[in-house]
Amino acid sequence: MTTRHTADPTPHATAPDLDADAIEAAAERIGNVVVATPLQLSERLSANTGAQVYLKREDLQSVRSYKIRGAYNVMSLLTEAERAAGVVAASAGNHAQGVAYAARTMQIHSRIYVPTNTPKQKRDRIRWHGGDFVELIAVGDTYDAAAAAAQADVLETGATWIHAFDDTRTAAGQGTIAKEIVEQLGVTPDLVVIPVGGGGALAGMVTYLRAHSPEVRIVGVEPTGAVSMSAALVEGGPVTLTDIDPFVDGAAVKRIGALGHRVMADAGATVAQHPDLPPSGTVHRGHEQLPAGATHITHVDEGAICSAMLELYQNEGIIAEPAGALAATVLEDLPIEPGWNVVCLLSGGNNDVSRYGEIIERSLVHRGLKHYFLVDFPQEPGALRRFLDEVLGPDDDVTLFEYVKRNNRETGAALVGVELGAPEGLGPLLARMDASRLKCERLEPGSPAYRYLT
Repeated sequence: MTTRHTADPTPHATAPDLDADAIEAAAERIGNVVVATPLQLSERLSANTGAQVYLKREDLQSVRSYKIRGAYNVMSLLTEAERAAGVVAASAGNHAQGVAYAARTMQIHSRIYVPTNTPKQKRDRIRWHGGDFVELIAVGDTYDAAAAAAQADVLETGATWIHAFDDTRTAAGQGTIAKEIVEQLGVTPDLVVIPVGGGGALAGMVTYLRAHSPEVRIVGVEPTGAVSMSAALVEGGPVTLTDIDPFVDGAAVKRIGALGHRVMADAGATVAQHPDLPPSGTVHRGHEQLPAGATHITHVDEGAICSAMLELYQNEGIIAEPAGALAATVLEDLPIEPGWNVVCLLSGGNNDVSRYGEIIERSLVHRGLKHYFLVDFPQEPGALRRFLDEVLGPDDDVTLFEYVKRNNRETGAALVGVELGAPEGLGPLLARMDASRLKCERLEPGSPAYRYLT
């Protein structure tokens, strides 16, 4: 799953150290531009956990994500010569919006590289924020491919590289989120949950929290299909994942930043078991305990993320992108004690409405409500009616039926999608299929045919 690479070059030779003082200075620097987003109590998540669960609403920034903090902090530190030479950035979408916003505000010309699968909504917002000061270039299908193209641009043109996460100045800007959390909550949080992509926000927030609230528990959350931080901690250094699921586009990073890994390694972070990672002395099997001061990295399934996105929308009216919902998704898996003050970073809300069909589908599959079958129907009148009458339960529904009649054949295969009334209905459905005269084959989750459908 992983291939070790040599260390990345230092993003900026004169970048300052990452510490609490750097984060305090960044807060002063960006204070007139960045929104001090609210810390919102979630009654639903609080009821589910027995704790006081707050959402740090970074989706309410002017660019709908926390990325404006790091981008503006870095660009405000550029010399006049660096500003004149312009800047280059790579992003899955949110960092690009932060750079574009800062570029137009400071009148610095920028070239921004994004993966080709970046949602149209994010591309349009990048152009809107940057105006005449941004040139948008789509290349590759991952952040890492876009970053490689951006680095080549920097070498060729001499522009300044504004890294999305692996720069102490970027991480210091993101670390101001933790400063606001501590100030807004008024007491030391018992647990802070942070989404993990490239590791910039994690590095900045862990640095600040460990300096000011060393007893706080910190959990970083990755999508199961892109566990670059987990892999780095298990392997002892950043590695490049050979294959990732790009669905959680804001956190689908093949290689974690060296800075984020160093901060987490220095914090003694433990790692949840992952089926594609080898056992290690740093691996923590499960979440049975989170002692005070613990730093832990875990992961959640993309389908569970989709369910959390829908719950945030339907219950709180919050439009969260997949990466933005990571922290809220993992709460049910953590040993949260009644009365704790828990803060989840809701990192962004740049979600394209056209994705909701896939989001609903993945959620249904994750919850065990959606299943697909290949059914051999006799090519005779009434065959479909018999399937509906004999096989489907009273609360089941056919959501997909694709069939092509074949001449000179007794049977014809149909692709059938079934949505159950409850997950427990699968066993009885399979039993009725076995008892029927129809030949039915269930498409197994993870198979090529199943991935095509979902």
